[in-house]
Amino acid sequence: MATVDSTITPGDHPAHHDGDGHDPRRRDFINIAAVAWAGVGAGVIVLPLINQMNPSADVLALSTTEIDISKIEPGQSIKSTFRKQPLFVRNLTPKEIAEADAVAISDLRDPQSLEERTKAGKKNWLITLGVCTHLGCVPLGAGEGENKGPFGGYFCPCHGSAYDTAGRIRQGPAPTNLVVPEYAFTSDTVVTVG
Repeated sequence: MATVDSTITPGDHPAHHDGDGHDPRRRDFINIAAVAWAGVGAGVIVLPLINQMNPSADVLALSTTEIDISKIEPGQSIKSTFRKQPLFVRNLTPKEIAEADAVAISDLRDPQSLEERTKAGKKNWLITLGVCTHLGCVPLGAGEGENKGPFGGYFCPCHGSAYDTAGRIRQGPAPTNLVVPEYAFTSDTVVTVG
């Protein structure tokens, strides 16, 4: 009959060892600690790389434009800039609104109503980028005394694109209406574009 050695040294419990005498709990701890350190190291390396892709302060400053519209009389337009592009802000007269509303949407190359191009309750304020959709020229008509073209809106003399009072293409090679950027009325006298 074989005898079993029942001598166990303190801190050496047989349930905590594998067949080779190694403690699997210690091995698991070392693996977890190594993976955690690798994750922290990867974070330290990757975070600055991702952070450098954020836009700089000067770019963020250009991302919105505030315009005071309190001095723009009905029938008057102003030119401003938004993201280094010309921006037209026009206070339409009741006559200009009526002319835009009288046009049949089906007659338009890029069908949009004036309501779709302005904010609810602010139908008299037309805000568009001042860039012709044909080749990127700056149309005339956003200032007093300028040629507004045959439809009373904007006119691009380079190739003859004519836009109506709602900034919709009516004649010439431009394929689409003047672009209406994202904007919001932050008060009765201030518009924030962007």
